[in-house]
Amino acid sequence: MASAPSKLYADDVSLVVVLVDTNPFFWSASSLSFSQFLSHVLAFLNAILTLNQLNQVVVIATGYNSCNYIFDSSSDLNQSFENGRMPVMCSSLLQKLEEFLIKDEQLSKEVPEGRIKSSLLSGSLSMALCYIQRVFRSGALHPHPRILCLQGSPDGPEQYVAIMNAIFSAQRSMVPIDSCYMGAQNSAFLQQASYITGGVHHKPQHLDGLFQYLMTIFATDLHSRSFLHLPKPVGVDFRASKFYYLLNFGGSFILGNFCFILDIAQLPCFIYKQ
Repeated sequence: MASAPSKLYADDVSLVVVLVDTNPFFWSASSLSFSQFLSHVLAFLNAILTLNQLNQVVVIATGYNSCNYIFDSSSDLNQSFENGRMPVMCSSLLQKLEEFLIKDEQLSKEVPEGRIKSSLLSGSLSMALCYIQRVFRSGALHPHPRILCLQGSPDGPEQYVAIMNAIFSAQRSMVPIDSCYMGAQNSAFLQQASYITGGVHHKPQHLDGLFQYLMTIFATDLHSRSFLHLPKPVGVDFRASKFYYLLNFGGSFILGNFCFILDIAQLPCFIYKQ
């Protein structure tokens, strides 16, 4: 039988695009320092690459006012490892992260006062989906893609339309969005993202054990998840600061918004289907 055009490497080969929240306003008030957070993340990334030599990891920094790629294992690790892979990965990622933080800080000086201290999640989600689409179109063989959001900043209402469009795009491409939220209040955006795309959402109770949460919940490949009991949502917060409606023009779905406040929980539920 001829192989399908979208044949994968194997069931346990993964492409994990990790969105790392670098918002200084969140980390300055968090019980977990940013350096401690990075140590957990770096160990997790190394574990993903160790689980299968064909696994691929991409890291996108989600800043307060910008976002950018800071690590790609397919290119940054395309060399011999005399001293091991971990030192090479740490050096490459931290160097690009430092450059990103400097640029993001400069952009943040021009932001007006009164804005919610949210990070640019909509931008990093869009970048992740663009990268995954390039992988899909690069050849017949590709790993199972998924997105992991490591987020702590509060939701930004002004990003709702862009984030929901990204969520629907991920759903249509069958790309799960996992989310690990570290903020004080849970994220309605990330709850919806994981619920709609079939991903896993979790809010760790103890950030000191973040690495254990990442390994036991989010390191699992998509094939193995069918055999495990992963956290399931008790209730998903579908509320939004504004009521956004879905229009269909010639087969294209467009999100718009009304200019008044309306609790979406009081409205009839509509199921978005592909």
